[in-house]
Amino acid sequence: MTGCLKIALLRGVNVGGVTVKSAQLADLFRGLGYTDVKTVLASGNVLFDGPGSHSEQAASIEKALSDEFGYAARVIVTDQASIRAIVEAYPFAEVDDRQPYVVFAEKPSDVPALLALAKGLDDSLERVQEGDGVLYWEVRKGMSTDSTFSKRTAKTPGILITTRNLRTLRKLL
Repeated sequence: MTGCLKIALLRGVNVGGVTVKSAQLADLFRGLGYTDVKTVLASGNVLFDGPGSHSEQAASIEKALSDEFGYAARVIVTDQASIRAIVEAYPFAEVDDRQPYVVFAEKPSDVPALLALAKGLDDSLERVQEGDGVLYWEVRKGMSTDSTFSKRTAKTPGILITTRNLRTLRKLL
């Protein structure tokens, strides 16, 4: 183990008819030669160790998932050190009536385009702030999939994003 595990954030797993069991997912990663594999929750989060750059690992994992489960897999690979910095920099006070999220973009160069989608939001319902290669998003509980920002980011052809709750990211640490 290198001391800083990699983290694969799978997009669209166990939603929309794409079902991947945690045990199958862990076996797939082990089959790719990765070690220290652990799945976290059933929403497509995998801790692992192994050689290669994040982009090489993402490509390998995407191909294996697509071949094994028959869907167009998309994956963002990061690591625990990056997640720790992202969690520590969360800019909003955590309050009971809000959901704290981080929006990950495959390419940090896509973050400004995503941030532009936050223009004109009703701050009483949701707020977005740019971070280091991510967007921080706070939304009123119960509105995560129906909010203005959520609907806008769902229509971003050519931009791969995946969103994680701050509590999930803490579990990955």
